[in-house]
Amino acid sequence: MQIYLDYSATTPIRPEAIAIMETVMKEQWGNPSSLHEWGNRAALILEKARIQVASLINAVPESIIFTSGGTEADNLAIMGVARSYSVPQHIIISRVEHSAIAEPVKMLENWGWEVTRLPVNHLGKVNPDDLKKALRHNTVLISIIHGQSEVGTIQPIAELGEIARRHGTLFHTDAVQTVGRLPIDVQNLPVDLLSLSSHKLYGPMGSGALYIRPDLQVNSQILPLLCGGGQEKGLRSGTQATAIIAGLGIAAELAAKELELERLRLIELRDRLFTKLSQIPQLIPTGDLVDRLPHHLSFCLQYDHDHLHGEKITGKTLVRQLNLAGIGISAGAACNSGKITPSAILLAMGYSEKAALGGIRLTLGKQTTVADIDWTAIVIAQILQRLTQNHTTFIFN
Repeated sequence: MQIYLDYSATTPIRPEAIAIMETVMKEQWGNPSSLHEWGNRAALILEKARIQVASLINAVPESIIFTSGGTEADNLAIMGVARSYSVPQHIIISRVEHSAIAEPVKMLENWGWEVTRLPVNHLGKVNPDDLKKALRHNTVLISIIHGQSEVGTIQPIAELGEIARRHGTLFHTDAVQTVGRLPIDVQNLPVDLLSLSSHKLYGPMGSGALYIRPDLQVNSQILPLLCGGGQEKGLRSGTQATAIIAGLGIAAELAAKELELERLRLIELRDRLFTKLSQIPQLIPTGDLVDRLPHHLSFCLQYDHDHLHGEKITGKTLVRQLNLAGIGISAGAACNSGKITPSAILLAMGYSEKAALGGIRLTLGKQTTVADIDWTAIVIAQILQRLTQNHTTFIFN
């Protein structure tokens, strides 16, 4: 029996996306920039996908710029705005951003930009008052993640975006974890830029999009990172991967149709698993338990000893043990060159280094069943009991 519970890392491609990708690769393989019939057929596929993606977030189609994924969309938002200024300005992000935001901002900082990283509380949430205090006359961009991938906390994007709008500052949100999982309406949500990714909503890897408020394009408030043939309104040159984008399009269309029922189903499964896992004394819930991604659970485990049979006990220990049992989850701590480092997200939330080494994440999806939930809870309890049978004391942070 195999159970996949890592849907925040990636989702399986839905059959409808595979089918349309195969059709496009066989029959509409032309270059969408070409003026002949083969190019026209490919261009129609591309624009249909643009409409499908736009409809998912209630955007106008011309506001959607296709990218190679969420990382490129995030980079285009951050660096594209920065490139429109001849001298460094001020940018605000949170301390719990994905590396696709944190790393380009770090690069800007090295180039002389001023950066404010907003703190979060123990639940991983930004305080809107902190954003108000951080604003400066030269603050040109604010980027706050919508749904935090590691601990599941949903940020108050509407309130934060309104603060940015009143100040006249551009607001971007990394919505990779929320598009297709939560209802999003950019006509009402005060965001200027929004990133999404295909493989988080049952589309193929290698495709994503950046929503850009249409007037930003007209006023050149965002400049391209890639220069070339001028595709995607000159904001993302390079021949579009038509088949992959078509897969994203159908995945987006079906996500919109299924969103509400699937959201409620996942919440029910999530809460069922949480109830079972919260009874295991070795597991401490992390993140906001109310304002939370519908498919997401996260915990940390911490021991009063450092090693078990010569191995340092971390969240990755539990990941490996569960993998042997045929269950796939993920851990928050990073592994670089063989050295395990604490989760930067849990550290930002105030957890100790020891606790931040013990973070785990379980994320549910379309193929998750009640039987999967119940069996996973049993296996985790058994593994933790076995790992700790010779150790009696736990530290809770």
